[in-house]
Amino acid sequence: MNKTKKMTAPVIQTNKLSLTFETNDGPVHALSDIDLSINQGEFVSFIGPSGCGKTTLLRVIADLETPTGGSITVNGVTPEEARKARAYGYVFQAAGLYPWRTIEKNIALPLEVMGLSKKEQQERIARNMALVDLDGFEKKYPWQLSGGMQQRASIARALAVEPDMLLMDEPFGALDEIVRDHLNEQLLLLWAKTKKTVVFVTHSIPEAVFLSTKIVVMSPRPGRIHEIIDCDLGAERPLEIRETTKFLEIAHQVREGLRLGHSYDE
Repeated sequence: MNKTKKMTAPVIQTNKLSLTFETNDGPVHALSDIDLSINQGEFVSFIGPSGCGKTTLLRVIADLETPTGGSITVNGVTPEEARKARAYGYVFQAAGLYPWRTIEKNIALPLEVMGLSKKEQQERIARNMALVDLDGFEKKYPWQLSGGMQQRASIARALAVEPDMLLMDEPFGALDEIVRDHLNEQLLLLWAKTKKTVVFVTHSIPEAVFLSTKIVVMSPRPGRIHEIIDCDLGAERPLEIRETTKFLEIAHQVREGLRLGHSYDE
């Protein structure tokens, strides 16, 4: 008996997506003709110069901005329906932890909103604090933790709602290089453990290449996709991989894509 291989639909699909903001100074074309497919389990990075629309695109996926043209589906439904179904966890540039709440209480906040029992809340808090290597810091307050630890707590909070995907907007951009390298390693381990789809915004070429299975190079005025680059470095990625020929070749391709896409037509 012949069996047809089942094709999996993309978890994020856009077609000719555009977004124009109306301002007092006239329209601002933030995104134009965005065609993009992201599959289950991929780690996709958006990279580009400031003002290219990468965060705006992430916010459209998260239903924080509404496109003015084209279409988008998240898990086969509208971004609004996906948001209501808690299909994703969102990690912002700043950790956004409430200083008057302990770390475990910060992680519990969305679970309280969901109306979960205390028992279920505690199980999810413990499980996700372990995932981000924060065991033993449950009773600490945000100001007692380093910036990197605060961001890990923010990731644990996003994971606590058990989303299908993580949307991450430059979560390590404000951290020093040593801490950033460590968190990049930890994020890869977390991705390997959870098998979640990750969509990641960054300004850093090495970070994008190190983390991603696919890199979306964006160009400005208006924001559009210049190039999509496969990053086939394999699952095992120690920091030393950044010195390999393959890594440097991909980084060069990303850099060239940014250069060619970053034109300023007067």
